[in-house]
Amino acid sequence: MFSRITITNSTENYSQQIEQIREKLNNADAVVIGAGAGLSTSAGMTYSGERFYKHFSDFAEKCGITDMYSGGFMVMRYPPGVFWAYWSRFILINRYEKAPKPVYDDLLRLVKDKNYFVLTTNVDHQFQMAGFDKKRLFYTQGDYGLFQCSVPCHKKTYDNYDDVIAMIEQQDNMRIPTELIPRCPVCGKPMTMNLRSDDKFVEDEGWHKASERYNAFIDENKGKNIAYLELGVGGNTPVIIKYPFWQLTAQNKNASYICVNLGESYCPNEIIDQSICVNADIGKVITDLN
Repeated sequence: MFSRITITNSTENYSQQIEQIREKLNNADAVVIGAGAGLSTSAGMTYSGERFYKHFSDFAEKCGITDMYSGGFMVMRYPPGVFWAYWSRFILINRYEKAPKPVYDDLLRLVKDKNYFVLTTNVDHQFQMAGFDKKRLFYTQGDYGLFQCSVPCHKKTYDNYDDVIAMIEQQDNMRIPTELIPRCPVCGKPMTMNLRSDDKFVEDEGWHKASERYNAFIDENKGKNIAYLELGVGGNTPVIIKYPFWQLTAQNKNASYICVNLGESYCPNEIIDQSICVNADIGKVITDLN
């Protein structure tokens, strides 16, 4: 649809943009939030620096790991007991603890009285922890809080909270006891996180129901005054949120595309008249909108 690769950054004054976004949201029949990693980063869910060394200083010293993201790959070459010592900590702080900053709470305050739906590539569960209606959420890429068979031998996922807490409590010298290494209850093969990284990702019953609810929401609001609010979506997986939002906006003259992303806020020329692109911290923008 977008024949030209040219992208257009907004040159509007920031305060004008805030007023324009507020008006769009207030007048919208529906709001679709598309959330990427930048939203959680704004909320303090950083994978490097002080937060990393607070929880992984031993792995940094002994394994040469310098940030949580790369560390998740580096520990794959270590024995399972070490691998799960690392990942249990990772899951605990990035899935079962609330974000350090109240950005998600502020976002809920902004849209709680509106007809909204959330499409997100984030897997940290922060939307539900902030109080968003779980029936208005579609986590497309999985959930740190779920295990699946690594094969997989069946299409089912398993809550991992109890397993993770046991690993945290019983690990010693960067290793968990062998008996705590999670294994598939059906085939006995190792379990893994329910994260979309290859064709082994399990789309379970809950995933498909969420997908159906999202698609139904889009269909119900076709042609209406709908605001596509994109927050912190980068260029890694644009086909999930960014490109569909552009296309849906172009197909509906009553739609608006609102992109908030520090350093990556843009839109194609084809929808520039329907778009507001804000190059600023998401947390600040949400605070100012509230």
